[in-house]
Amino acid sequence: MRLGRRPGRVPIEGADVLLLDLDGVVYRGKAAIPNAVETLQRLRGDGLRIGYITNNASRRPDTVADQLRGFGLDVETDQVVTSPQAAVRLLADRLPAHARVLVIGGDGLVAVVQEAGFEVVRSADDAPDAVVQGFAPELGWSDLAEASFALADPDRLWVATNTDWTIPVERGIAPGNGTLVSAVHAAVGRLPLVAGKPETPLFETAVERFCAERPFFVGDRLDTDIAGANAAGMPSALVLTGIDGPREVLAAPERARPPFLLADLTGLSEPYPEVRSASGGFRSGDAVVRIDGRRIEVVRGGEGIDVLRAAAAAVWGADASAYALDVPDAVLAAR
Repeated sequence: MRLGRRPGRVPIEGADVLLLDLDGVVYRGKAAIPNAVETLQRLRGDGLRIGYITNNASRRPDTVADQLRGFGLDVETDQVVTSPQAAVRLLADRLPAHARVLVIGGDGLVAVVQEAGFEVVRSADDAPDAVVQGFAPELGWSDLAEASFALADPDRLWVATNTDWTIPVERGIAPGNGTLVSAVHAAVGRLPLVAGKPETPLFETAVERFCAERPFFVGDRLDTDIAGANAAGMPSALVLTGIDGPREVLAAPERARPPFLLADLTGLSEPYPEVRSASGGFRSGDAVVRIDGRRIEVVRGGEGIDVLRAAAAAVWGADASAYALDVPDAVLAAR
């Protein structure tokens, strides 16, 4: 996959809706990421529609919208698209109206399932038609056991909001819904349908919500955000303000390589340099990088992000193992 389609192209050129991941893109913890609010307000003022999509199943859309408004963003609740909403879409496509659904998750997931017209039950003994599972910090063994009891019936539908292995919290990185889904999987020997990133239902739900024809997505994680956008056929950008940085970019498998690499959201509306072959390597802006044996060589420096763009093209083009290469500080400093 080449980085940048043609010289000077603005990444969001032609997009009719901008879809963004939240944590690591718009904010980190309780603070907005520098330049994020100003950039999004300017793009909104220019007439670009903006949506926020999240795998987080423990929070209601109105709670997320309130948080974004607290940073100074103009946001309506229906601009927030969540993995529980995508999970309910999967349920609605497969179940009759008013079906019984065993909810393994928090109040946010319960509310979305109820709003869709399903009857929420909390026990396998209530003969549910399906099980939907999402993260909530209060979930325990008894909840996972209840899901396992219900899913002993191999014909019973099982939908997971997402399978993120980790979730960022104030004290650090903690186990996410993927670990809870894995525990149930170990007990029942099968896997659920997954609504959230990197699967496509969440992206499809967002496209449907905005009646989008030319969506553009921004994320900070390669394995969920970018891989999901690629699977959905949606152009995307990785920003270096969240989880993944230069080392992860260089090691990205083809399915998780972004068309655009940006330092932060300001790059969305700035001309993007063509990344092209030069001097036995690749050039982006003033930076030229090539592979020399087992090391990445910066032939000519430039802006940090351009060095990374050129390095990524060199590594990806050579189909080299980034973990076996010596990566100079000039590449790592792009973050």
